[in-house]
Amino acid sequence: MPARPSRPLETFANPSPGRDYLIHIEVPEFTCLCPLTGQPDFAKFEIDCVPDRRNVELKSLKLYMGSFRNEGAFHEAVTNLILDDLVAVLSPRFLRVAGRWYVRGGVFTTVVVEHRKRGWKPLPPIALPEFKENRSFV
Repeated sequence: MPARPSRPLETFANPSPGRDYLIHIEVPEFTCLCPLTGQPDFAKFEIDCVPDRRNVELKSLKLYMGSFRNEGAFHEAVTNLILDDLVAVLSPRFLRVAGRWYVRGGVFTTVVVEHRKRGWKPLPPIALPEFKENRSFV
């Protein structure tokens, strides 16, 4: 089995590099193989990115994630590899990859890894009022 995914990650220029904004991506059908048993492992991946100069092209991300299908990988290793590969092509301000592995033998596993660009400081979150459907605006 190959040691790394075979598909390249394509990128494009960030259309708003002067602003912090969050891109949230969900990959609900990730598959790889257990390196010990060869049995399939299934996961849902969530990727949160605050881009800097580059964004990932989604079709290339889909093909990249699918390229793990026949590869043996421990949950921790593949989650870290995905983070490392995305950081290598994007150099984002912030990137979080969470792999939520489906039950095997009665055990769920979640692996979360993060990258923060040196010197990047996020703005504090803004607390917005809760929207109430029956609120009167008179």
